[in-house]
Amino acid sequence: MAVEAWHPLGGRGHQKELLSDPVLTEIAQKHGKSVAQVILRWDLQRVVVVIPGSSNPEHMKENISIFDFALSPEEMKRIEALNRNEKHDWY
Repeated sequence: MAVEAWHPLGGRGHQKELLSDPVLTEIAQKHGKSVAQVILRWDLQRVVVVIPGSSNPEHMKENISIFDFALSPEEMKRIEALNRNEKHDWY
């Protein structure tokens, strides 16, 4: 069984708050990556299948460029602590 993240970057109406989160921004800057790449890498390190949707070639390239860095256990825990127990699947 595989767990999938259908809208790992926030989905409709929720991207702005996620992609501007200060913790994610700090971690992204440390690694020289975007917040989106940090989110996708976090899912990957948790063995979650990610399905980021984009028709933008630049975004697609960015989304796949997550295999040249790793998040530390501390960074993984910091991101985990951001959980607000929300589910956004009504669209």
